[in-house]
Amino acid sequence: MSAADEESALLGLAPVAPDRTVAYGSGPDRVIDLYGPWAGAARGPLVVLLHGGFWRAAYDRRHLSPLAAELAGHGLPVALAEYRRAAGGAARMVEDVSAAVSAAVDAAGDDAADEAGSAARAVLLGHSAGGHLALLAAARPGVPVARVVAVSPVADLARAHELGLSGGAVAELVGGGPGLAARIAAADPARHPPAGVPVTILHGGDDPEVPPELSRRYAAAAGAVATAAGARTGAVGAAAAGHARTILRELPGVGHYAPVTPGTPACRTLLTELLGGWAV
Repeated sequence: MSAADEESALLGLAPVAPDRTVAYGSGPDRVIDLYGPWAGAARGPLVVLLHGGFWRAAYDRRHLSPLAAELAGHGLPVALAEYRRAAGGAARMVEDVSAAVSAAVDAAGDDAADEAGSAARAVLLGHSAGGHLALLAAARPGVPVARVVAVSPVADLARAHELGLSGGAVAELVGGGPGLAARIAAADPARHPPAGVPVTILHGGDDPEVPPELSRRYAAAAGAVATAAGARTGAVGAAAAGHARTILRELPGVGHYAPVTPGTPACRTLLTELLGGWAV
């Protein structure tokens, strides 16, 4: 399937209404849409889902509502989060994501509990720019995240800027002019790995929107090593003290949108990761 076909396949899906919507702050963009099960029937962890769109206001959460419903249909409680985009920069978006995670955990209550009985454990799942925000938010102290799954993330912001992705989206995010390099560094996941939080990255090998090179660079910064399966993993050690394992799984022949499009083999890989990886 071509890149254009992948995009059309996802964006052509009808939005799916949530079971309910909860506000976590003021304004129309500070909400989470909840998709069940939320009453003791969950098969896995609470998933807080972040959409992409290169941080621009033109893109909102609705295009990932079919994915949220798909995950819920397989027994995962899902909170599809909106956040303030455009003006305000990465710091404000990360603030929103952090608040959204806390609100989702509160909404889940005991239904999001893991086998040990803790309700304060959520998987933060982000696609594209949402993957960038997931990686950054998990590095923020006090955010109740047990694991990050980033799909095609903008995981190396400096390299994304060098490549001019999406017409200079990185400079739009952090603001151009003097001090640009420092602002990029402050918002760059490759410079701020989540301390103590396991990270799994799924990235299509044929992704034209966010090249897999960015995820490889993030994995290298996290101390990852190649495996026979084509993934890259990093373990806690002297060079990465305090940082949990990082895994990069590249998906051959897959572009940018297939992993978050229900019904595709790449999306089934994501579902398997979420259901099977919780006991990591």
